[in-house]
Amino acid sequence: MTLKFRIICATRETEERFAAHTPLGRSLGLLPYPFVEQRVFTANSRGLPELYNRALREAERDPAILVFVHDDVQFMDYFWPNHIVEALRSFDVVGLAGNKRRLPAQPAWRFSDAQLTREPREHLSGIVAHGVEWPPRYVSYYGPPHQQVLLMDGLLIACASATLLNHGITFDERFDFDFYDLDFCRQAELKGLRLGTWSISVLHASDGKFGSAAWRASYAAYLDKWRS
Repeated sequence: MTLKFRIICATRETEERFAAHTPLGRSLGLLPYPFVEQRVFTANSRGLPELYNRALREAERDPAILVFVHDDVQFMDYFWPNHIVEALRSFDVVGLAGNKRRLPAQPAWRFSDAQLTREPREHLSGIVAHGVEWPPRYVSYYGPPHQQVLLMDGLLIACASATLLNHGITFDERFDFDFYDLDFCRQAELKGLRLGTWSISVLHASDGKFGSAAWRASYAAYLDKWRS
């Protein structure tokens, strides 16, 4: 592996606790590949888009394959860098789970409407395990991976830094945590980029939170921006 990867992550933990106590920090410690750098924003209280954009600006001087990933994601795949390289031969932007269609006022990639009606499996793609240790609590089989999608989950988004920079794509900082991923996907679609899911084994400690006041505020901002 001669390409350079850069993990981009924001965590509320300190540097020491990130490495020792977060799923991502522990798994990166077990797989210390020399071609994988870490850009971890520790003790963080800022929104993800602000920090992701900072890392993207830094990549103007130091390009790499950027892997935007949450700190509660544990890599179970020893060959995840190779698999991302394979995925980027087929797609411009790669994730783990997503939806092949988009509906008006859709509040998440796996829900159809504001009542959080689950999308039919025929429209979904990807496989994600959930839990804090192996074996997982359960495995979500959304649908076959290696599919082109319109919307992706933000738990992991990978792409070459030049792809985003050359197309003028950034993360919208009006969204702190919720809806930044859906917004990002729609920006990428408008620029003609191909988004797709891939088979990379991870263990995700959470399953998402919907319906909070912050989530509803972000949903309103998302609808206001896109009008659908």
